[in-house]
Amino acid sequence: MEAWRCVRRGYSCCAVGRGRYPMLPYHLQSLGRDRITPWDFSQRFCWNRHISSCMRWPGNYSWAPYPYLSSQHCQLNWRPPCLFLPNRSQFQHWNWRPDNFAHTSLFHLSSYIMDSEGDKTSSKRQKTQGVIKRHWEYLCHHNKENMKILGDKHVDQKYKDEKEKFEFSVMSYNILSQDLLEDNSYLYRHCRKPVLIWGFRFPNILREIKHMDADILCLQEVQEDHYRKEIKPNLESLGYHCEYKMRTGRKPDGCAICFKCSKFTLLSANPVEFYRRDIPLLDRDNVGLVLLLQPKFHCTVSPICVANTHLLYNPRRGDIKLTQLAMLLAEISSVAHQKDGTVCPIIICGDFNSVPGSPLYSFIKEGKLNYEGLAIGKVSGQEQSPRGQRILSIPIWPPSLGISQNCVYEIPQVTRVEKAEEIDVTQEHLEKPEVLVAAKKLSSNLHHHFSLSSVYSHYLPNTGIPEVTTCHSKNAVTVDYIFYSTEKEAINTQQGTEVALVGGLKLLGRLSLLTEEDLWTVNGLPNENNSSDHLPLLAKFRLEL
Repeated sequence: MEAWRCVRRGYSCCAVGRGRYPMLPYHLQSLGRDRITPWDFSQRFCWNRHISSCMRWPGNYSWAPYPYLSSQHCQLNWRPPCLFLPNRSQFQHWNWRPDNFAHTSLFHLSSYIMDSEGDKTSSKRQKTQGVIKRHWEYLCHHNKENMKILGDKHVDQKYKDEKEKFEFSVMSYNILSQDLLEDNSYLYRHCRKPVLIWGFRFPNILREIKHMDADILCLQEVQEDHYRKEIKPNLESLGYHCEYKMRTGRKPDGCAICFKCSKFTLLSANPVEFYRRDIPLLDRDNVGLVLLLQPKFHCTVSPICVANTHLLYNPRRGDIKLTQLAMLLAEISSVAHQKDGTVCPIIICGDFNSVPGSPLYSFIKEGKLNYEGLAIGKVSGQEQSPRGQRILSIPIWPPSLGISQNCVYEIPQVTRVEKAEEIDVTQEHLEKPEVLVAAKKLSSNLHHHFSLSSVYSHYLPNTGIPEVTTCHSKNAVTVDYIFYSTEKEAINTQQGTEVALVGGLKLLGRLSLLTEEDLWTVNGLPNENNSSDHLPLLAKFRLEL
């Protein structure tokens, strides 16, 4: 009863006697980590940190904040219904939502929770003692309506036959290499030091992976020693097969693709190294990884090509970023093309270090880019006022790379210069044909033949506020993506919800992203519950067989 007497007197009290704290319902106050949250009418309540660490809230959730209500806004004879009932077990699956409070003021307590679309909330997150709530966004109904508009009876029949559907989920997650964290500690000055220790971070990352339970994992910044000793053994114990490609330079991290052995068989694993000793432009050690996976129990269906990469960060080297992307697309093209001439479904995940709407992003989505006159610092869109205005050269990469402007491997061709060398002409004569060839053949247009869509729309639908995938002391932007191949129809559809015809991929749903404001309510990233400076991306697909 001591706790209730304190409530009636306008105080909050810790259940184990750590002291009393005055409740201030009319002003936003900070009491350690306490928060005062307004309700739809004049009532307010306090999230008290101390009580959450010493009292178990009725329900099946973990340690959670406890609401204290000011006597100025509640009748004195009112009692929270769950405080004084002796039998807690009957409330084991019950969320405390007083009927006489506004329905928008929920304190649904959990970690990453994937809500059904029936849960109506006013925003994409709810703060519960440093825990962000992300919900599941279903896109299936929207696509079904579009299928009806198309009026394709053959396609409709495919949807009706459950045996001809193969559904799977994909997660992309930059888990933040510990070495990179320590080398760039200035990015994490907002964090408490204990949350930056690998021994604290890895259990949280593993918990997220277990909770999301994706069929395919695409991980970036995977440190080699952690991968070998901890990450791979733990994932294998969860039923995953793991493939890994470490960077070629001094930094000991890389990319990993892991898939559930119960759903896929590995047909081929193809690492991509972006470093080329003989090409000065390609002096960076970023890598990619491309797998060809065969869905189990569906041997007659086309395999799925899954790619993962982490492109160069440097905002001022758009030339390197575009070249690395072209190399990845060339490898994907080589792997995805089947013997019968068809191209299998494609999923591309990774940290592209480019923002939505940038030239690099647009090139992925639209399949074309004219880079003539484009400043090298504007390619990724990371800087509003790029330092230096050096223009991209034409071509961006030399012919010796063996990749065409269509981002496919090409057979090396003998140049007119090489032929001239065979007949032993002078250097003066050599230079003239070289210029003529460049003027005649070279173009500033890049192309790729994939039809790719982004899983995410990158902006909140109602407000237009940007979503973000990374948040640290210096910046909060979207740089992580899941792209997938689909046939785009000539009808107005929301980004990320295009219809896939028979034999293609259909996006069924995705785990919602957050805004910068959302993330700073839990002190940005990393924090006590989210142990990377990136958010994991999660999407579910259906493969039409």
